Amino acid sequence: MSPRPDSPYMRLGGEAGVRELVRVFYDIVETSPEGAPLRAMHDRGNGLLHARDAQFMFLSGFLGGPQLYVEQHRHANVKLMHQHLEIGEVESNSWLVCMEKALEQTADEETRRLLMVHFTRVANALKNMGAAAQNPLKITSA
Repeated sequence: MSPRPDSPYMRLGGEAGVRELVRVFYDIVETSPEGAPLRAMHDRGNGLLHARDAQFMFLSGFLGGPQLYVEQHRHANVKLMHQHLEIGEVESNSWLVCMEKALEQTADEETRRLLMVHFTRVANALKNMGAAAQNPLKITSA
């Protein structure tokens, strides 16, 4: 089944656009002060190289393209994917700041605003430290 032409996946440019978003995002994570909390978190987890691949596969499906993560892992449950990581306000905000910077370089303004609404909801739902850890929000695709 082909992605809908108006899907966020296609608005970003399909596979090439999602790959570019993930590349820019992780380049920002690896080089900017704002990315330091994510670098530290991923150093305790499976590492940034793994994260680059997993995020591309997940975002492809989340944004309305091929369900690559589901095909390989048989699920797309982001809470399960992140259960081995400690995610608090600092890590969540770090991810959002880095993603917004990446979207500024890879997406038009309307697509950036649309995706940041979804990404903010997901980032908040993934917090598993502090008061926000009790958030029962169900995560769905963009």
